[in-house]
This record gives sequence, structure tokens and C-alpha cells, in this order.
Amino acid sequence: MEKLLLGDSKLKVSQYCLGTMTFNKTNEVDSHNQIDFAIDNDINFLDTAEMYPVNPISKDTIGITEEVIGSWLNKTKKRESIILATKISGEGNLDIRGGEAISSDSLRRSIESSLRRLKTDYIDLYQLHWPNRGSYMFRKNWTFDPSKQVKENTVFHIEDTLEELQKQIEIGNIRHFGLSNESAWGTSMWIQIAEKLGYPKVLSIQNEYSLLCRLFDTDLAELSVNENVTLLGFSPLAAGYLTGKYQNEKIPKGSRMSINNTMGGRSSPRVLPATQGYIDIAKKHNLNPIHMALAWFKYRPFKAIPIFGATNLDQLRTIVSGVDIELNKEILDDISEVHKAHPMPY
Repeated sequence: MEKLLLGDSKLKVSQYCLGTMTFNKTNEVDSHNQIDFAIDNDINFLDTAEMYPVNPISKDTIGITEEVIGSWLNKTKKRESIILATKISGEGNLDIRGGEAISSDSLRRSIESSLRRLKTDYIDLYQLHWPNRGSYMFRKNWTFDPSKQVKENTVFHIEDTLEELQKQIEIGNIRHFGLSNESAWGTSMWIQIAEKLGYPKVLSIQNEYSLLCRLFDTDLAELSVNENVTLLGFSPLAAGYLTGKYQNEKIPKGSRMSINNTMGGRSSPRVLPATQGYIDIAKKHNLNPIHMALAWFKYRPFKAIPIFGATNLDQLRTIVSGVDIELNKEILDDISEVHKAHPMPY
């Protein structure tokens, strides 16, 4: 599998990233098998977070996914085989560190906690899960209102956090940092202030991105290209919609929709017709819609890596079997036409 340089760094990461948000003690063996299988198939990039597992999020399970990865690292001694990314949660979720904001102090404590759970000496990419000032992600774009933001507070927060990130890099706890659920303005502020003060530059933005969710495609795309900030796209299969399993109003047993019927706000009268458009393209060109949706990332005009998850090893095998799929101009043109017909399905 082709490797990409993450942002301006020398980190060579696989073109696909294994997401781990469902890894739990109850499926630890399968989770370990998934990591082994990913590495055996040249996927060296793993993403996690202090708040995982999710769906649902629970105070009693915070940090368990990192522990599962840590037990794999402790067992296999293969730390150098993977590029490991994790995240500190932003302000507001009371189940995670009491809902405290990201600051130099909470950052230091969270990194130390993640290192203990992961049983490693360093984190390759440490990400800020969402900004303190709030975000338009998770369908908040429909009512987004930045009028209560205070720029001076944001600048102070960024300076404070960057200073601590620099310290953490110097002592070897982390190697680089990234953002998540960020905007173009927010990311540009991190870049400008880091450049002005000589602090580390952001390498990546982890935002939702898929054939059905393309908020990244304008302002953030331009920033990504000109500032060399890599997109790590989460939910590249749109929480399962793009597999086709929910078409015709189906709700498979054990699926995300069977647990959360709003699909995190993605459910709408528009989403199934839009999904059908992409499924029809895959059928027309004899492609698995999963493979098409993930391969599409390789053809974006900016560096983009899909973060995919699998609930079991069989699902992972299906995904990995399509990593070498290529999309020709006709397929890409067909995708563009469906996007124009269904630009904002949720």
C-alpha cells in the first residue's frame, strides 16, 4: 500500500487508517486480531481517543480502547510497526475529566494518562478532539452561531496549548499534533500563532468526510493544500449508510441504527436516495460500494486518508480486500453528478 507523508512531517502513514472506537474489553481478542491483520496488510496507522469506546459513551468505559491497544502493544512488542494517534477530548462532556476544557494543565495530564493506558513511551500524533470554543461538526452546521466567540480568548488558549505541546514534544511524550472537528479559521489561527511563536505546526485535521458529508471541500480544502495539512476523514462510510445495509428502510440487528435511530443526526428523508445514487454507480461499474467510497479518498485534490472501523475481523477483511481499487474518470464523473444532485443529504 502506498504511504503518505503526514502533513509536513517525516511520518510515513498508510493510505488507510484503522479506527478503533469500538474496541472494548469484551471484544479484545478480535480487536487484537484486527490490528494484526491491518499490519499484515500494510496498514500501519491506528487512530484512537481517550473517550473511546463510543456508541454509547459511558463514564465507566472511558479509556478502555486505549487499554485494549496497550495490551496488544505489551503482548506483541510491535510499537515500531505502527503510527499511533490519539486525542484529548474538548470541553463539555461531563463523563470525560468532568467536562474540563483543553488547557496546558489538562493536556499534560491527559497525555500522561493515555501513555499509561497505551503502555507506550510516546504518541506519534496527539489530536485535540474538538475546540474549546465549539464546533459546527456533528450536524451543528445547521444552526452554527459564532457570535459569542471572543477572539482574544481563543488566541490565549492556542498560545497556552502550543507551549505545552512544545514541552511534550521536547520530553518525547508526543511527536506531532493535529486537530479534529475544526474549521478553516480555527486551523489557520493554530498555524499563524505557531509560526509567530516558533511552536510546532499542526499536521492534520480529523473531520467527518465521506461521499455523503463533504463540508471539507471548500475552505478547508484550500487550507489543506496551501498549508500541507492532511485530512483524516472519519466516518468515510457515513456510519454504514454507504455499505447499502440500510437501504429500503432496513435496520440490521446489532447495527448502529438499531442502537441510535438518528444515526448521530445523519438520518433524514434525503440520505437514502443520495446513498442509492452512489450504490448505483458501484453496481454500474462492478464495484463493492465500500471499496468505491474508500478509494475515492485517493482522488481528492488534497491529501486525504479515510479512518475506517470494523466491528469484527470479517468486516475488516472485506474492507482491506479493496485497498488497491482504482477509480477511472467515468466513475469519478458519475460521483460528481450524484453529489450535485444530492449535495447535503444530512
